[in-house]
Amino acid sequence: MLRFGLLSTPHNLHVFQRRIPHILFTFTQGRRSTSRNHRILPPPLSSPPTAAESVTARKWLAEFTKASIPRDEVELTFARSSGPGGQNVNKVNTKAVVRCALDQAWIPHWARDKLAQSHAYVASSRSLLFTSTLHRSQAQNIEDCFEKLHALIHSSCLAVLPTPADPARLARKASYERTAKQRRRAEKGYRAAVKSGRRGGGGDM
Repeated sequence: MLRFGLLSTPHNLHVFQRRIPHILFTFTQGRRSTSRNHRILPPPLSSPPTAAESVTARKWLAEFTKASIPRDEVELTFARSSGPGGQNVNKVNTKAVVRCALDQAWIPHWARDKLAQSHAYVASSRSLLFTSTLHRSQAQNIEDCFEKLHALIHSSCLAVLPTPADPARLARKASYERTAKQRRRAEKGYRAAVKSGRRGGGGDM
């Protein structure tokens, strides 16, 4: 059920606020289902993270990539779009504004400092703010805002997590180390042979 209300702005204008019921996605056997009670909560992460923590965090991030943002925990408002008219763009409330508090339980603690450095961060309310007037449709502008929010959280999480080691790069590194070790052994054996030959030569004179 959608609930609408009126918000008074500092300019004595009114915009619509819509609260969307809380729905998160869970994943079972490759299928996506909805649940009103289940949350995909992020795992804790130490600083710096351990290898095991990084693996767990990346698994959570993979699920988050496929999941839906919990929309009942953001403030969603609408206003009239500015600019040239046509198709009632500046006559109806097509502009979407999404504000998301940074202390939501589903936002990883370890990514919040990175999120606070983004262009969308509003320090006075400690929240992330997104607007969209890209489309003529209110619904499409809503989705655009949520896509921006989703992408920002995803990129901020990736920036915090250490880059996983490339197996091919590790194999090359191990090969270089083996080659260097063999070279050192050969050089050491050569020097030993030279010293032994010098000692042997001195005894014949």
